[in-house]
Amino acid sequence: MTHSPTDPAPSLEDLSPEHPPHHRAKPVHWVATATAMAAVIAGAGLLQPDRATGATPATEAAGTPRATAPDAHAVTYPLDCKGAAQTVTATAQGDLDGDARPETVAAVRCDAGSGTPPHAIYVLAQEAAPGARPRVVATLLDPARRRTATELTVRDRTVTASLLGYSSPSVPRYSPDVKQLAKWRWTGGTFRQELTDSTAGRV
Repeated sequence: MTHSPTDPAPSLEDLSPEHPPHHRAKPVHWVATATAMAAVIAGAGLLQPDRATGATPATEAAGTPRATAPDAHAVTYPLDCKGAAQTVTATAQGDLDGDARPETVAAVRCDAGSGTPPHAIYVLAQEAAPGARPRVVATLLDPARRRTATELTVRDRTVTASLLGYSSPSVPRYSPDVKQLAKWRWTGGTFRQELTDSTAGRV
C-alpha cells in the first residue's frame, strides 16, 4: 500500500498481530515456473523512524552493546497445530531492514509425532524496551503451501531457504519430488520473493 507523504509511517511492530497494518497481502500461489518473482508481504516498511524521536535509527556507536536477535523459542506462532506442540526446526538472524537491530527468521511446524508436517517461516522483531518480548511481524511461508523448509540462512539482508514439495497429490508425503530455492528481500515496503527450480526429479 502506498502512503502519501503526510501519512504516518507505521513502525516495525505495527506489522505484528497486535498492530495490524492497513491490509494484509493474501498468500502467494505456488508458481511452477523455473524462476518466479512475487511480493509475499505488503504493507508498512521495516525501515521506519524511531517512535520516540522521529529519527531514523543510526548505526550503533563504538562501545555500545550490540542488539540481541529475538529468541525464536519465546514466541507463540500463529500456526494452528490442533492441540499439538509447535516446533522451531531452524533459525537464522540478521538485520533485514538496516536499523542496526537484528531480526530472527524461524522455520516452524507442528510436532505431529509422525509424517512430515508443512513448515511456516516467520520473521521476528523485538522492541528496544527492556523486558519486551519478540513478536511475529511477517510470514514468509504459509503452511497452507505444504512445503518443507531446509537450509535456512540470512545473508546480506536476504532470507534464503530450500523448499521441498510435491508435484501432485498422488506423490507420497515422505518423498517430495519438487525442490526450489526461495529468497526473500525487503524492498520498497514489501518482502520480494524469488523462486528458482533447482531439482526436476525426486528429491
